[in-house]
Amino acid sequence: MIAPSSNLRRSRSTRGIFLRRLLGFILFAAMAWCFWVYQQISAVASEDDAQPADAIAVFGAAEYSGRPSPVLHARLDHAVDLYRKHIAPLVITLGGGSDKDSGNTEGGVGRDYLLANGIPFGSIIAETRSIDTEQQVHRLAAIARENNLHHVVVVSDATHLFRIRELCKDAGLDVYTSPRPAVGHISNYDLAMRYFHEILSYTALRLHLNI
Repeated sequence: MIAPSSNLRRSRSTRGIFLRRLLGFILFAAMAWCFWVYQQISAVASEDDAQPADAIAVFGAAEYSGRPSPVLHARLDHAVDLYRKHIAPLVITLGGGSDKDSGNTEGGVGRDYLLANGIPFGSIIAETRSIDTEQQVHRLAAIARENNLHHVVVVSDATHLFRIRELCKDAGLDVYTSPRPAVGHISNYDLAMRYFHEILSYTALRLHLNI
């Protein structure tokens, strides 16, 4: 006859083995997912897919008292270059502002910068209400429908473009990705943090988590 204490120990041991295996599987799946997302981000970041389209969309970044930040500056310069190469006849600037911005918006600052660089007012659409990437994509989709735009070149940071492309697909947009040039030297730590941010953001997107 087997003692009750022996059965209890055996049950706990079996349960412990199952939990360790389950945890190991979850960790392996999470690592495999992160590696796959990293590869997708890297593949999109390394290619400039700009080609003739109906519009160029510049995703917003910080502005400082009505002036574009270095990151936004680089994105806008890249859009100007694409426009001058006749990639598209229209440039869309995206991004709103907050109460601390004294009425300035990323989209408005982008429009003013494009005007100062010789792009005609009639060739610019400024979107000034969105507050994050997902909202910018939704506003871009609405603008595309309103203006009968079928193909759009999207401009942003290299590591940002995979998530933008996937959001655009979800919104029914046909886009070509075009990364802006790097600004200065990016340390390995900063680059790793960019990848981490994008992996986390894309994972949250697919899990329908609002973080």
